[in-house]
This record gives sequence, structure tokens and C-alpha cells, in this order.
Amino acid sequence: MLETPEAVLDALRENDERPYGLPRTVRAEELVEAAGQFEEKGLLVTALLELMESYEYTGEHRKSPVVFARLLQLWDEDRGAFSEWEGHQVYWRFKWVTTSLLEVPDVPLATVEQWIGRMRERYREAGHGMQPVAAMAHRVALHTGSGLESAYDLWVTRPREPLSDCEACEIRHRALHHVALEEDEQALRIWAPLFAGAVSCQEEPYVSHAFALLPLLRTGRVDEARSHHLAGYRYARGKTGMAEEIGLHLEFCALTRNEGRGLEILAENRGLFEATGAPKARLAFLTGVQVLLGRLVEQGYADTPVAGPPGRQWTARTLNEEIGAEADELAAAFDRRNGTAAVGERRRERLERRPPLDEPLALGLRVTPLTGPKDGGAAAEPAPAAAHRVAVPEDFAELVAEARRLADQGHPGDTPLWERVAERVAAGGYVHDPALGHRDLLLAELAEQRAFAEDEGGGDGRAAMAEAAGLYARAGLPWHELAARARVACRPRAGKGHGEHGEESAGKPAEHLAVRRELEPLLELAERMLPGGDREPDADFRPDKYLVVLHCRAFAAHTELVDVLPDAGPETAARFQDAVAALHAAAERWEIPHQRAAAHLYEADIAARTGRIEEAVERQRRSQEILEETGTPWRATRGMLLLGQILMRTGRPGEAAEVFRQAMARAARYDDRSFPVTAVHAMLGHACRHAGELSGAVRHLSEAAARMEREGDHNGAAECRLELADALAASGQPEDAVAVLESVAREGGAESGGPLDERLLAQIRLTLARGLTDLEEHRAAAEEFLGLADTVAGWEEQFTHTMVASQAAATLARAGRPQEAGAARERALASHRRAPSPVPVLEMLREFADLATRGEEEDLQAALDHLATADELLAEVPEDPEEFPHWYHTGHNHLCRARCLARAERFEEALAEADRADSRLAGGGPDGEAGRAETARLAALIEGNGLERPKDAVARLDAAVRRCAGAGLEEAARILTALREDMASR
Repeated sequence: MLETPEAVLDALRENDERPYGLPRTVRAEELVEAAGQFEEKGLLVTALLELMESYEYTGEHRKSPVVFARLLQLWDEDRGAFSEWEGHQVYWRFKWVTTSLLEVPDVPLATVEQWIGRMRERYREAGHGMQPVAAMAHRVALHTGSGLESAYDLWVTRPREPLSDCEACEIRHRALHHVALEEDEQALRIWAPLFAGAVSCQEEPYVSHAFALLPLLRTGRVDEARSHHLAGYRYARGKTGMAEEIGLHLEFCALTRNEGRGLEILAENRGLFEATGAPKARLAFLTGVQVLLGRLVEQGYADTPVAGPPGRQWTARTLNEEIGAEADELAAAFDRRNGTAAVGERRRERLERRPPLDEPLALGLRVTPLTGPKDGGAAAEPAPAAAHRVAVPEDFAELVAEARRLADQGHPGDTPLWERVAERVAAGGYVHDPALGHRDLLLAELAEQRAFAEDEGGGDGRAAMAEAAGLYARAGLPWHELAARARVACRPRAGKGHGEHGEESAGKPAEHLAVRRELEPLLELAERMLPGGDREPDADFRPDKYLVVLHCRAFAAHTELVDVLPDAGPETAARFQDAVAALHAAAERWEIPHQRAAAHLYEADIAARTGRIEEAVERQRRSQEILEETGTPWRATRGMLLLGQILMRTGRPGEAAEVFRQAMARAARYDDRSFPVTAVHAMLGHACRHAGELSGAVRHLSEAAARMEREGDHNGAAECRLELADALAASGQPEDAVAVLESVAREGGAESGGPLDERLLAQIRLTLARGLTDLEEHRAAAEEFLGLADTVAGWEEQFTHTMVASQAAATLARAGRPQEAGAARERALASHRRAPSPVPVLEMLREFADLATRGEEEDLQAALDHLATADELLAEVPEDPEEFPHWYHTGHNHLCRARCLARAERFEEALAEADRADSRLAGGGPDGEAGRAETARLAALIEGNGLERPKDAVARLDAAVRRCAGAGLEEAARILTALREDMASR
């Protein structure tokens, strides 16, 4: 198989296409042996360089210097065996050997320093500058901690040379110098152009993403840290040559309280435990693992199963102990070699780090929660105190009195007090104090609180509220009983009775009728019990309880009206108006302002739903004013949420976002545990995205998704992550977007809480596949498209399958898999014949045509055949300007044909096609101007370059620039103007 130089060279080319890893390295070793059999040494040089590269990028630093020694010997013996590029690599890879020797503690420091001296001599002899040599000396100083400042000055004060590391890598090493000195702000300033995309290389910015995580956390830039983790880990995942970086991502998970995410990363990189070729990187990896495991042990998860070296089962405790001993010995070996304590001290500093955040940083990813036994080790850190958190009295009588006082005010601080009361009552030996009122009164209050809690938690508090009604009756409190019975009648979502209104419909008309029939006698009874005329108020009379009954009727009328909008009949509308008017009048009569505010809110909601937006906003704001004027601002948060939703409906997302923020801040201020924090994070993220506040959208959608996952709402979390991915992509973070979607799609919908909705998961996978395509990860995208095509093949609406199959075929073609792409194209065409979906099929055919005239094997005829098929397909689509713009697709077919002909240097034909494209795109009016601008650019290049008629090109471009200016296409006008100036200069 490898008996000729040509065969070996072909095998080297094939191996170069493989990803770095053990298969590539083993093959490279075989090819060195095969190349050595030939007398001509050029092939052996190529094979040795390939093998050294494989060692470098898979962390086999022990072996790399041996390979370089053979290369250096060949260089000294026969420089003619080296191409110009290979000769350059000899000097370039002196640096690789330096870092490889530094990686191995068995290599004496004197040997490393001698090697740098040898590098200096070789560079001087060849006339190369000394900056790369100084850079290597700085690497040694950074590792040993000795002479660091002077080494840095000697390096950075020298000008860059052709053999200097690329600018992106030099930025990283300059930043790392300042990180080592804990000068985080300076390090981040140095990194800024790299992270802004001004410079990059094969490894950057991905390597720097990992090293910048700690400085970003220490400086409070958590949103940037999240982004660096998402993009950086996605690049590092599974790469044995990036063990140190993966260790840093594990540390990041521990420091941001994302231990579950850390365990997933550990499982995905289990093979690193067997990688021993780079001891310094291994030490960094093991230390990162220990930071994570130590955090788990502290949190009481010492016995949680974790992924460790193959061959046995590991827990957080046993793995931590096992690798700790090895890592300690490695650190000690480096310090013995270096004659300093720097390596051990850095390791101890990492192990002593604690999370700088009070709450977990939401990453936006779908993460398996921590499972396994929790041994109750360390207690969780206390949550930060709310500004107005209510103190819990120790004296039981004071406790009950304060809980009742706060409950009367609708203050959310009553919740922890009632919880404490319930604990005391349930405890053994409780004896009721008659000074607190009837024992059944206290039990009724506790049952009522249970009902509120069950409703707020998404359950059904009907049974608990019915129990409360019975207890109030036994306690001889008819008004309390009546209010509780009204709350039972208007459930399932009656709210807490503090002025809230619900939006969940009771459903069918029969259910609304049943609610009315249950409420009507209660209302009649309440009217009979009211004081007035000769009837004195009884001792239990509470106007607020009477208002609860009216509020329940208003709530029921509101839910019934919402359920039938926009087709509400006059009777339903009248019931709502009468109920709200009665609530408003009674609230004014009995001076109960929060019920007046509630009436305004009901009216605001219906006004918004029926298009009376200004009225809705005015009523909501009046509701809020009432509550603030009466000193109960905590009651206003639900109304603020309604206002935010109204503002969103009217296209004012920026204002909505501010209202949502204020509501969230107010709920936190008063420790309102019933506030729907998860839903508000989702609404706020949605508002921020539409307002263009993309960083806020990322933050709040990430938090909403994490909370939904913890609450078991996996579909809601997935929907948030889908929107989060859109926000990330829109903010120029496509890799982060893909990482988020991969975390949802990777389990195929299987999750501890149940699978995702099939169609939601399909949308996520479609968006993921398109994101991978945008990142030019075509093979991964093709796999996702193909899997999705299988999923949707059985759906009733087969046009979906046509769309996915078309995109799969185009992606396979981009991935360089022509046979599979051709088969997929035919499947897409067949699917189109069954269930037409012309747009994706036309785009697919144009993509195939374009690719056929690119690269080494140009095939114009194949391109023209694809476009002929596109024309035939287009002719079959009925004329319908609103549903399908024929001018657009016909124009782009011509434009694609013009490109293909131009590449084949058939310029006259290409120009004619461009003119046809322009004519068709002109039929789109203003919508066609962007396409016409591209057509003009291509036609001008054909005229000016291919046909050598620059004057014609200039005239064409003048007209196109005027059209672009008129259409507001500033960027297109700029591009065409620059081309016009180039053509005019000829």
C-alpha cells in the first residue's frame, strides 16, 4: 500500500484532513516509518513535520523533541531536502521544543535553558531576530516565577520578527503575564482586540477564552465570562491537546455554582485522565477537576458518582483523593526541577478559590441537575437579605399577631411568618393560647395560606380553601367563611385575595355557568348580611371580606370574558362591567383602596385585549398610583406586569423592559416569594431582545431557562433557549448560540423530566443545523439536517420534509460529500414533487450550481443543469405575487448562472445573464434593489475585467450607485463606489 513515494504522499495528504487525535497520530507514526524507506529524504522531512504537529496538538510533549532532533539532523545534513516552507518550520518549531521540554518535570531546568541558548545561536547564525528567543525565556520565567519582570521587559520591548508567534498568540501570552500578577484589568485590556475579532489564528480566541474566565469573574464581567465559556469550551471539548483549558472551564463551573455543568464536562472529557504526554497541562487539568470536586464535597455531594479514570466507579470524594495525590506529586516535581515554589503555590491558590457569586450564573444551557446522595456536609450559603425582609418574632403570640397584621395589608412578608406558625402548631406538645382567638380560627388561617401556596405553585388549592371555610364556620366567623367559600367557587386560579387578578380561563361555557351558579347564592347571602337600615353589623363583620366576595365575582366575569374575546356577546360583556362596577363602588364606600386598584386592573386588561391601549395604560397607572398613595407599593407588582405586557403588545419593548425591571426590583425589595420570578425573567428577556438590548436578553433568558428547568418545565426552558440562541446570534455570538442549542438537542429530547415536545425539538434542531452552517461546520450541520429529515418524514405536512431535505443536501455538498449530497438532492426533489416547497428547493439548486463551478474540479455543465432544473421547477409555481415572488427567484437563477459562466470565462454569456437578472429583479421595485446592486457589481467585474471594457463598467456602476442611494442601501453604495473608482482609474 505504501511502497511508492506517491502513495506515502497521498496518505500524508489524507491524514492531514483528519482531526487531531490518536488515530491521526498513530497514522503519522506509520507514515514516518514508510517515508524512511526511500533514499530521497524530502518525503521523510514532510512526514516528520506532520508527526511533530500531531504530537503538538494532541499533548504528546514528551515525544515531540525526539522528532525534532531527527529533523534538525536532516537539516544539517541535507538542506536541499527541505522546501522553503519546511525550512521556515525548522526555525519556527524551536519554540515548540522549548515549551515541550518545559512541560516535563524530568527534564532539568538547565537543559531547557541550554536549549534556549541553542535556539539563540541558530537564529543568530541564520540572521533571525531575537524577539522569539526572548519570548521563550519569558515562558520559562512565567512557569518558574523567577525573573519574571525582567524577562517580560526583554521580550515586549523588542520588535516582532517573522518567526515571532502570531499576533493573537502573543496577545494571549502578554495578557497571561498580567493575570499571573493578578492585574486583571490590564490583562483584559490587552486581550480586548483579540476578543473583538481584530486578530485571530487557528487556536485563538478559543484558548484565551479559557484563560480569561477567572479575570472576568474577578472583575464582575459575568456576561462576558458566560460567553467565553460557551464558545471556548465548545472548541476545546474532546481535544487532548487542550487539557489545561478544559481544567479552567471546570474551575469556572465550580466558581459560578454550576457544578452540574462541570460534571457533564468531566464526563465528556474522561479520556484526559489517560493522557500523560504533557505533565504540566495534566497538572493544570487535575487541579481544575479538584476545584470542581472540592466544591461538590463542600456542598454535601461527596458520594455523588462522577466520571474518572476508566476501570472503577468513582464518587466526588474518592476521585478527589485519588487525583489529589498525583497532582501534589506533580507540583512538587516541577518545583524541585525549577528550584522555586511557584507551581505548588499556584495550585494551592486555585484549590482555595471560592465562588464570587451569591447565586448560580445562568449559562443558558440545558444541564442535568446534580443527583445522588447528599450527605448534608456544608450548609448552603445564606441568600442575600431583602431590603424589607420581615423579622420573625420568637414569641408565638407576637408571631401570630404580626402575621395577621401583614396579611391584612397584603404584605408578602406574611408568608414566612405563617410558615413559622404552621411549624409551631404542627410540633408536638403545642397548646393553643385562647388569647389568640378560637383555635379553629388559627387552623383556618393556616389552611387558607396552604391554599394560596398551592395555587401559586401551580397546584389546586380548592381543597385547602374549602377546609378553611369549614374551620371558619366552626369558629363562628361567618364573613370569613363566606370569603373562603367565594374563593373556592371562583377557582381554579383565584389568586391570594390581595388585589391580584388572574388570566387563566376557566375553559368551557358550562364551567363558567357552574361558577356563576355557585357564586350567586354567596353574593345574595353577603348582601343580606350587610349592615344597613335596622340591621346592626355583627361582631364578625369585615368589609374587606365582603369585598373579597365581590372580587371573586369580578374575577369570574373577567375570565369568562377573556375566554370568548374577541367574539364576546353583550350579556358576557355586561356581566363583566356590572361586576367590576360593583367592586369599584363598594371599595370606595368601604374605603378599601387595593380593591379599587384591582377593579382598574381588570378594566385595563380588557381594554388592552380589545385594542383600547391608551385607556389600558391609563387605568393600570391609576391602579398603581392608588396603591402607592396608600402606602402599599408591594401590591402593585402584578399590575406592573400587566403594564409591561400591554407595552409589549403595542411595540414599546424598551418601556416594557423597564417596567418589568421595576416590578422585579420591587418584589425583591419586599421579599415577595409569590412573585412569578421565572416568568418575569422570560418576559424581560423577550422585551430586551425586541428592544435591541441583547446583553440583557441573554442574561434574563438564561436565568429563565435555568429556573424553568429546575421547576420541571422542560418545554418552557427549551423555548427560552431557542429565543436565547436567536439573541446570541443577533449579538454576534454565533458559537454561543450553537452551544446553547447543542445542549438542548444532544439528548434527543430525553431528559430526567421527560422528553421535549417533538415539534419544538425539531425547531431547535433546525435552528442548530443552520447555526452550524453559518459557522461553516458543514459536516456537523449535515448530520443534524439528515437526522431532522428522518424525524419529520412522518409528519402530515410533508413540505417540512422537503425544506429540511433540501437544506441537508446543500450542506452535504458544502461539506465535500458529493455522492451523499447528490442522493440527498434527489430525495429533496422527490419530496418536492409530493409536497411542494419551492423556496428551499430553488435555493438548494442554486447552491449546487454555485459549488459546481468552485474548487479544483469545475463542472460548468453540471451547474447549468442544476439551474435548468430550477427554471423548470419555477415555471410550475403558480403566479401569486403575495405568496411567491417570481421576480426574486427568476432573477437569482439568472444571477447564479451569470456567476457560473463568468468563472468559466464565458464572459459575453455571463453578462447577458446578469442583464436578464437585473431586468427581473427590477420587477420587485424597492425590494429588488439589493439584488440589483449585487447584479451590477458582478456585471461591472465581467465588463471591466473579463471583457476589458472599464468605461462600460463605470457607466453601469454610476447608475447602480444612484439607485442604491435612493433606496437607502448605504453599504451597497459604498462597495459599488469603491469598485467604480477602481474601474475609472484604468
